[in-house]
Amino acid sequence: MTSSNGNGAKIQIPEIKFTKLFINGQFVDSISGKRFETVDPRTEDVIANIAEADKEDVDLAVKAAREAFDNGPWPRFPASMRRTIMLKFADLIDENAEELAALDTIDAGKLYSHVLAVDIPMAADLIRYFAGAADKIHGATLKMSSETQAYTLCEPIGVVGHIIPWNFPTYVFSFKVAPAMAAGCTMVVKPAEQTPLSALYLANLAKLAGIPDGVVNIVTGYGHTAGATIASHMDVDKVSFTGSTEVGRLVMQAAAMSNLKQVCLELGGNSPIIVFDDVDVDKIVDLALNGAMYNKGEMCVAGTRVFIQEGIYDTFVAKLVAKANAWVVGDPFDPNVQQGPQVDKKQYERILWFIEKGKKEGATLLTGGKSCNRKGYYIEPTIFADVADNMTIATEEIFGPVMSVMKFKTVEEAIKRANATKYGLAAGIMTNNLNIANTVSRAIKAGVVWINCYLSLGPDLPFGGYKMSGFGRDLGMESLHKYLQVKSVATAIYDSPWL
Repeated sequence: MTSSNGNGAKIQIPEIKFTKLFINGQFVDSISGKRFETVDPRTEDVIANIAEADKEDVDLAVKAAREAFDNGPWPRFPASMRRTIMLKFADLIDENAEELAALDTIDAGKLYSHVLAVDIPMAADLIRYFAGAADKIHGATLKMSSETQAYTLCEPIGVVGHIIPWNFPTYVFSFKVAPAMAAGCTMVVKPAEQTPLSALYLANLAKLAGIPDGVVNIVTGYGHTAGATIASHMDVDKVSFTGSTEVGRLVMQAAAMSNLKQVCLELGGNSPIIVFDDVDVDKIVDLALNGAMYNKGEMCVAGTRVFIQEGIYDTFVAKLVAKANAWVVGDPFDPNVQQGPQVDKKQYERILWFIEKGKKEGATLLTGGKSCNRKGYYIEPTIFADVADNMTIATEEIFGPVMSVMKFKTVEEAIKRANATKYGLAAGIMTNNLNIANTVSRAIKAGVVWINCYLSLGPDLPFGGYKMSGFGRDLGMESLHKYLQVKSVATAIYDSPWL
């Protein structure tokens, strides 16, 4: 099957090769034999039927991961060998970039050109980054106050459960799996039921790279069954979850009620972008629109609340609306398109509900506000004005192409209103005044603050939230340390007067 790229050229949509669970190095059917559909949001057609994991399947995957950790070679390899294998894995991702990008396009509605140019290279680079860290995990020698020799060891935490979202399937897979691999952990990964295809494809690449059986296991299925079993499993030592705050609570409760496993949560967001009146309006308009609408707004860091200082408010909003009206929505295989379809029907209907809620609560619709008149889950880029801070569209995470613009006067007002949210994942500050940038960045309660940029991420930038956006960090060396635990070793010095 092919799809036009908008310039007459045809892009080959790949054959779906992997639809089974990946456990202990093999693709296997679920014990129950149940399968579920994964749907192309461009067409609403079924792409493939995927094996549906239940508790018994997760038990097998955890058993394989436990055996691989307790008795297998991966944690016992010289760190340089783990590094070499991970580098091979990254190379295979690059070599198969077009197929991976096409899978994320048909499964998630993501722009093919962006996945190919951004998501896949970033995923491979993440694995290389942590591969380079694998042989640089060190403890410390301690100066004890008693007559004792002591040091610390940094050891892999054990079996890790990764529960990953549907908005960046390949990229988030890598930033969960890569540091855990480098640390010497084994793992069970549950991709979102909406987007299982790339995770299964990556499992095959991991095997081809030489990652031993049982180190990476993939269980496809639903959150309330497969995901819940991972979170509550007595033989999983840590769970790392990216998704909604509501589900994050359930993961944390399950972890506490089972074996008190460690938890890392990267949850919802409702991020502010604060635009001061000293900026280049044309430049920042583009940045703000992209910050809210990139990936059809399906981003936990989407800058959905845009605060604009009153001196430039009218000019800024007029240009913002003009840009949004020119925003191209359509087939994500077309390189001229800026926004593809929402991931599935449920998310599509949820976004439309928020838009109607905004209208009912008195916000002024400036542009967009409805679905596109075509097959598939397409929604117009939508901008509201006259949005009060307590309106639903200003307080909740919409996860779609919807932006609220608000006017402010002073620095103090901007800080107060930006922080008036239960979330704290990211924020943007747009100003040429260094004092304002420093003041506001210190006052904003968010895990990532971008100044005169937005959506700038890299393998060495710690990523995570404050407040109800979760805790723990992905990316950066901080994320490697969350898959390690510290053991202190103390030895008596035999001529000690204390003996």
